[in-house]
Amino acid sequence: MNFPFYIAKRYLFSKKKHNAINIISGISVCGVSLATLALVCTLSVFNGFQDMVASFFTAFDPELKITVSEGKVFDSQDKRIQQLRAMPEVAVFTETLEENAMVQYKDRQVMAVIKGVQDNFEKLTTIDSILYGTGDFMLHDSIVEYGVMGIELVSSLGTGIQFVDPLQVYSPKRHMKINMANPASSFNMEYLYSPGVVFVVNQQKYDSRYILTSLAFARRLFDYQSEVSAVELKLKPGYSVSSVKEKMEKILGKPFVVQDRYQQQADVFRIMEIEKLISYLFLTFILMIACFNVIGSLSMLILDKKEDVLTLRYLGADDRLISRIFLFEGRLISVAGAFMGIALGLLLCFVQQRFGIISLGGANGSFVVDAYPVSVHFSDVILIFITVIAVGFLSVWYPVRYLSKRLLKK
Repeated sequence: MNFPFYIAKRYLFSKKKHNAINIISGISVCGVSLATLALVCTLSVFNGFQDMVASFFTAFDPELKITVSEGKVFDSQDKRIQQLRAMPEVAVFTETLEENAMVQYKDRQVMAVIKGVQDNFEKLTTIDSILYGTGDFMLHDSIVEYGVMGIELVSSLGTGIQFVDPLQVYSPKRHMKINMANPASSFNMEYLYSPGVVFVVNQQKYDSRYILTSLAFARRLFDYQSEVSAVELKLKPGYSVSSVKEKMEKILGKPFVVQDRYQQQADVFRIMEIEKLISYLFLTFILMIACFNVIGSLSMLILDKKEDVLTLRYLGADDRLISRIFLFEGRLISVAGAFMGIALGLLLCFVQQRFGIISLGGANGSFVVDAYPVSVHFSDVILIFITVIAVGFLSVWYPVRYLSKRLLKK
């Protein structure tokens, strides 16, 4: 066994001459442990919120989405697009067309996003899991076109879930100037009826703006023929999204952009990642402050063990070996604090996942979830352990060398 490590281990667990040193050493370990626990719990809560937001988008966004880098629409009959339809990895291939339009219900008017989708849209996403109402998800029948609205848009228009009067949808005619003598003639106007359901994504971007309807309705309203704004895909089970995405990018080339779910909501997840990073940096700074308690503990230990150091010198130990003993002492405190903090943090996360002991304060159901969501990522645990060890080692290196020279002079 390494001799300095052996002595340091004995010093850590043995009783000192002055009981205060034992107490301060214990406080140092507890300080590092609490800072480590805070890192584990905080990063896990951020992961939980991120996973929760991702689950909301999953019910609306496809696994892969193909758009163009310039412009709003492209021809769905492009040979490269049709080549993707024939790929064995693709389970569902659907064309969509999104555009802004003015929607009027009785005396209320709002701007909304009309998203025209094909009939297989239900197979593309788990849209049924976010539908509320007594009807069914319908886009059209042989007589009328239907519009499935977000819950906040329903509130803005005052339609209710099952509205009787149709929505009037207006869009300017393409390639036509407004006729000032008769402005109404410069707009396309179509009607949408209620299928008896609305969707709730719990994201304002969708709930307050989007209306799902048929692709044929959207093309007719916006004066398009075979153009689409996106092609949305669902892969067969067992295929990797990242590998299929790379394959599609090679087939399509530069004019097209292939996005997975996280890239489709890049702004939201980027903000969450920045918040997580800032929290990590703040807690690491608190960890550094906690590690300074270790310096105080070591300085008192050095004074307490002056006689032992004198004995070691008589046995032939040099200044370097003696310094290493107290360096190992500081490192053992950091390692012990890291293991205790991670263990307690994981235990607290498990209890929160299982029982939800820390609530969000929304007893009346005002929040999407009742308790703080928690998701422990192994990569975060490794990062926290490396951070604690690195900060602990660096914080005691110079002070121990300095103190051992000043306090242990021959």
